Order: sequence, then C-alpha cells, then structure tokens
Amino acid sequence: MENEIINRVANSKLAVLDLEDYYPKGPRMLLDIKDWLMEGIVLREKDFREYVKNHDWQQYQDAYVTIHCSTDAIVPAWAYMLITISLESIAKKSILGDLDMLETALYQDIISNLDISEYQDKPVIVKGCAKKPVPVNAYLMITEKLKPIAKSIMFGEACSSVPLFKRK
Repeated sequence: MENEIINRVANSKLAVLDLEDYYPKGPRMLLDIKDWLMEGIVLREKDFREYVKNHDWQQYQDAYVTIHCSTDAIVPAWAYMLITISLESIAKKSILGDLDMLETALYQDIISNLDISEYQDKPVIVKGCAKKPVPVNAYLMITEKLKPIAKSIMFGEACSSVPLFKRK
C-alpha cells in the first residue's frame, strides 16, 4: 500500500473557518431618497414627511435595507431616523450607506457574536474564494477576533494558503 493516497489535510489539526457559512439569508434592498427631495437636493420637511407616510413599507418585509441618497443633498439626521422608524418593525436591519456597507454591518453583528472557542490554540485557515458577497471588512474583523486565540492564521484553501500570523 505504498501508493495509497493519504489526505493529510483531513488528518491535520487545521481548522477551517468559512465566512460564507454565516452569510445571512434575505433580500438586500437599497432605498434611494433622492426622489423624496425637491429637485433631488432640497429636503422640505412637510413634503418629506408625506413621502414617508405614504411609502409602501411592506416591500421591505424581512429584507436588509440600506438607506441612501444618490445626490449631493445635505440630508439631516432626523430624516434618516424617521425612515428607520418606519422600517424598524418590517426590515431585518436598516443602515445608512451603500450595499457594501450593509454587508459589512451584517458581518460585524455576526462576528461580534460568533463563538470562536473551537479555534483555541489551533492553526486556522480563513477560507477565501466565496461565492457569496462576503465583504473584505469581514475578513479583517475575523482576523482581529482570531489572533488572540489561534495558534496561526492563514488565508485561502488548505492546498494553497497564505500564512498571515503565527504565535511565538
């Protein structure tokens, strides 16, 4: 049996962490408020409140929503707060920003609540090449969380990982 193929990766103490496994299910939606502003740049309180009151909020049911203004308008904080109040009981989460910021905010919540005790004193590979839109910031956040406990941190796949950190 000298030609027997042995899976050394499966037999090693390597632990693989795949951030894609934690990708939250649900639609992502962008709410652009430019059309709620006069000429796309001036917020008139009475008109704005009317838009908020008459908007179909049910379309955001169980969605992750990012609130955005695609023009260079100066929008006061209370306007975004008013929208968030309308979304609070409908959407899973709402933030101010773009879709990348939304994904980062979602992963920030996930990683801050993630139990990583299984990676204690182990060499850890943070899997790359995600098929889902895992934000780069998520990789930074998980690295910060793993560094104090992992024996080493690598990125990629077991067959071709990039070493990043090794505890001395």
